[in-house]
Amino acid sequence: MSQTPEAELQNYELSLGGQLKMMTSAFWNTEVRNRVLVLTVALLVVIFATTYAAYKLNEWNGPFYDALQRRDMPEFLNQLMMFGIIAFSLTLLNVIQQWLNQIAAMRMREGLARDLADVWLVPGRALKLFGAGSIANNPDQRLHEDTRILAENTTALAIGLVNSTILLASFIGVLWAISSDFVFKFGDHTISIPGYMVWATIIYALLGSVLSNVVGARLPKLNADRYAKEADLRAALVRANENLKPITLARGEASERERVHGAIDGVLEMLRQLAWALANLTWVSAGFGWLALVAPIIIASPMYFSGGLTFGGLMMAVGAFNQVNQALRWYVINFSVIADWRATLTRVSSFRNALLAMDTPAKEGEVIVYRDAKPDEGIRICDVAVFGEPDKGATGHGIQTREGECTIKPGERVMINGDPGADRHLFFQALAKIWPWGRGEIAMPAAASMIMMPQDGYLPTATLREVMTYPAGIPDVTDEAMVDALDKAGLERLIERLDEVERWDRLLDKDEQAALQIANAVMRKPEWLIMDDVLEGLEPETQQRLLDVLEGLENTTIIYIGRSEEYAKKFSPKLFHLAPLHPHEDHHHPDRKADQPDAAEDKKDGA
Repeated sequence: MSQTPEAELQNYELSLGGQLKMMTSAFWNTEVRNRVLVLTVALLVVIFATTYAAYKLNEWNGPFYDALQRRDMPEFLNQLMMFGIIAFSLTLLNVIQQWLNQIAAMRMREGLARDLADVWLVPGRALKLFGAGSIANNPDQRLHEDTRILAENTTALAIGLVNSTILLASFIGVLWAISSDFVFKFGDHTISIPGYMVWATIIYALLGSVLSNVVGARLPKLNADRYAKEADLRAALVRANENLKPITLARGEASERERVHGAIDGVLEMLRQLAWALANLTWVSAGFGWLALVAPIIIASPMYFSGGLTFGGLMMAVGAFNQVNQALRWYVINFSVIADWRATLTRVSSFRNALLAMDTPAKEGEVIVYRDAKPDEGIRICDVAVFGEPDKGATGHGIQTREGECTIKPGERVMINGDPGADRHLFFQALAKIWPWGRGEIAMPAAASMIMMPQDGYLPTATLREVMTYPAGIPDVTDEAMVDALDKAGLERLIERLDEVERWDRLLDKDEQAALQIANAVMRKPEWLIMDDVLEGLEPETQQRLLDVLEGLENTTIIYIGRSEEYAKKFSPKLFHLAPLHPHEDHHHPDRKADQPDAAEDKKDGA
């Protein structure tokens, strides 16, 4: 029974502790770690300096307001000069801290993005993840937007938390000293509350935090859903843009418009829900914010009216209360940011966890055993079955090799075809080790000696020179060799465009793209070339020309997976046969050999 998208996502979600452990470990192993640590030390120095300046500013309140109360002009002017020095120092420190904040966020994003890209593009992982369900939806969103938000929010929240902690430690002592001996009088009775303003401030901030947590409980989930819907919208727009020609030819604009509007509706619905959730949270955050204007005066008023505080002392108490309250209410003030941070942390960590899980497919079902071929052994595919559905194994659909000769020797020309219903593309993926679910053993030569050529190849947006030597490049390649390869493949019109950067997948038609793949193989000269029905659908002239080019690869073993009459006529290849996997029948066929009647009939039919 297939899982819902929510259940598939939960398979890879970690606890908050697990998420933090994974991402901390990932950051610690990045190249930017030392630079971020240096920035962290610099930020701590600036934060301590800023806190000291804020402490001096709070002290300044006492003599300044006392001078006002005494109408002492000389002292008033002197205190204004002190204020100028303190204010300039604070402004300079704020500017430095802002710059350090942005650079730290940039370095954090660099580390996150590079780590996620490195984990994503490990050979085979990304494609395996593609078949893992909804966790693979829109990886560009997680690599781009989610890492940006996570890096920026992590930096801002971490700096804010450290700043609030230092402020709290610095100013709670001031509040305690101001109210250390405060006494309430009720007739003949007195009640002493040491540190009265400290406890009042803690209760005030705690009440705001609890209310924020209750009112904003849905925000992390809503933010995660919003980012998923935003990714769906961008994917719909990109897909429509990438396929404008076939959409226009099919007169499919109206249909695509409905899909885009549907994606827009999904985003708008999430924004509506977020708007209500944030509005409800604002009742708490804004209400407590406005109340903070009078709350410290109300709390300190008994001491002031009893004569225990001067007017300047009252202002010092108000300033200290505001600093302590701001530090204690850090959670309330940043609740929506924390919710955003939790959402992106979950999306990034679950995506990374899913990628790492792709290295252990055995947990999801029975897998084919791969081993390195011995020298001159070639490829062995004896008694191999490939399952089309990992969770169903041999009880689902799939393919299997026939018994008989099952070794492909170096230098041979081979065609692997099959019965109607045999998924040859699935077998190609199994040989490429990107679909390992099945049973049996496959021996393969070193990957560096092979080219796996899919039916629809990838042409990077790069210079033609880079495309022809993709992926690793060829040292000391000459222009003459490239021109010769293009000419043989029938791409003479591209000879003058070797250094142009283009979207070659858009510029070239299907025949030309296949020809460019063959030209790439000519340049790279692999020992083994395995083709997945590349000639299918090409014009007869193109097929013949490309086969002539392949004939020139004398030192290359060519394996064609598919049915091609032209390939069979050109090379008279050794034939292998694939059969659909019938779980209720014996999958061994000892009376059917690859070089006996079945294969002969296929050859007679032209594949």
